[in-house]
Amino acid sequence: MTANIKNKNSIPEIKTFGCRLNIWESQVISDHASKYGHSDLIIFNTCAVTSEAERQARQAIRSTKKDRPDAKILVTGCAAQINPKIWNEMPEVNFVAGNREKLDEKFWENFGINNDIKSPNNIFVDDIMNVKETSEHLVDSFNNHTRGFVQVQNGCDHRCTFCIIPFGRGPSRSVSTQNIINSINSLLKNGVKEVVLTGVDLTSWGGDIFGKPSLGLLVKKILKNIPHLPRLRLSSIDPAEVDFELMDAIENEERLMPHIHLSIQHGDDLILKRMKRRHLNRDVINFVKEVKRRRSDIVFGGDFISGFPTEDNKSHQKSIDLIKAADITYVHVFPYSDREGTPASKMPKVSGAVIKKRAKDLRVLAETQRQNFFKTQVGTIQDVLIEKNSVGYAPNFSKIKVNKIVECSNIVSTKILDFNSEGLVGCVNENL
Repeated sequence: MTANIKNKNSIPEIKTFGCRLNIWESQVISDHASKYGHSDLIIFNTCAVTSEAERQARQAIRSTKKDRPDAKILVTGCAAQINPKIWNEMPEVNFVAGNREKLDEKFWENFGINNDIKSPNNIFVDDIMNVKETSEHLVDSFNNHTRGFVQVQNGCDHRCTFCIIPFGRGPSRSVSTQNIINSINSLLKNGVKEVVLTGVDLTSWGGDIFGKPSLGLLVKKILKNIPHLPRLRLSSIDPAEVDFELMDAIENEERLMPHIHLSIQHGDDLILKRMKRRHLNRDVINFVKEVKRRRSDIVFGGDFISGFPTEDNKSHQKSIDLIKAADITYVHVFPYSDREGTPASKMPKVSGAVIKKRAKDLRVLAETQRQNFFKTQVGTIQDVLIEKNSVGYAPNFSKIKVNKIVECSNIVSTKILDFNSEGLVGCVNENL
């Protein structure tokens, strides 16, 4: 039965947690939900990568319901997919939808907040492991974002011992090249100047497509077929899966931004093996050196987990050493979070106090790395894509505040004058 459509095209309130892929998916949800008149829903698109991410979502749900007791709340995303019953048991929650359902236009067309659909306990969650397709929805703009995110891949076939995400996302599956190109063209028509390719396991793109094309080939096809795309950026990639074509694109394609975020997770080889990662410490070092040889202006980010089970002081120091040796500028630190049902949850634990201290060690180093990099940027000239309030990002992903009012989505040539705890400070010079 089709829902009684009211407030059609009015945008629902969506609260997004987690990764860049969730940002893209929240826009798809917004497009579908507004089309079919569900603007009176408040939708929480959750993340399950850590228990802290779930705690923040629960806290936000309770706070929202307290402020607006009449609100109808729907919870979706990875946390909802993995354990829908827990979310449905929250008294504040009216509905729970899975990761497949949230992107399915038919679901939103038939979904009714006045019980137009009947489902046990108001849970709408299918087995994600049986999903074979990806969403083909074309997003033409992003609410409150000047960069456009394009999903090229979803799901993951790997089984890192700490990670629950494959059970929230299902098997790896790729979006077709033509659909990706269509999506980017749609964004460009609406003023987007930079496109970010996103996925759960981005470098696995193409593995389920005939001929098994690589991510590097996809990047080259995008840039060849869309010559008017100013900037293309990659989200997080796995250093174990980078192909020759991608290395060649990094070296020779100026419109591919010189910023790579790596899913590293640790610096100690034994811990990496226990994590079931597919790279070692030396692989990261060698990869970084080779990329810098090919493109000297490249800047690296990296994810690191502190306090993984069995981690001792010596192995923790290996992460510190790797961050320095690989010159990781943007370090994202994740204190280890036990995920029930993962192999790591059965391993000998590090105490919470030690995890917290080691996370602090990494974050202090991360800030030092960032500030040291900022020093090298003073005096350089950067093309800044303005996002809001005269703040934007350089190709190397440096955050830059410019000295005059500039409209969003404009790219302005800027001389870097100084830096602070927030980022770089620059002067716009139209003559540069």
